[in-house]
Amino acid sequence: MNISSIVVKTLPENVDEVVKVLKECEACDYHFHDVGGKIIITIEGADVSEELSKLRVIENIPHIIAADMQMSYSEDELDRHMKVLENADAVPKVLDQDTSKIDPSMVVYNGDLKKKDIYEFAEQTKV
Repeated sequence: MNISSIVVKTLPENVDEVVKVLKECEACDYHFHDVGGKIIITIEGADVSEELSKLRVIENIPHIIAADMQMSYSEDELDRHMKVLENADAVPKVLDQDTSKIDPSMVVYNGDLKKKDIYEFAEQTKV
């Protein structure tokens, strides 16, 4: 099951009409809106394809300028990520080794830990 939040944008003079249509629409659940033309809804689907079909229905409602997904939750993705975490080593292999043999000046740091090259360096030097 997938659940996504959508911000719908319309002109202020059309808010009441669009909210009425969205409340009656079976493709989504209405939550709230402001007088400036922003409306918050959610859609649910068995998969991304079903969600996208519902999003197209919403985009085609008269007076809607934009309908953009903001957040999405997917049980399938959560299960996949949980399996990765469950099967991962608690401590990265490079940290299980004697790090005193790694020359800190050889570690390249790019300002992002995801891009840190210590793992590549460790593999190259077989520390």
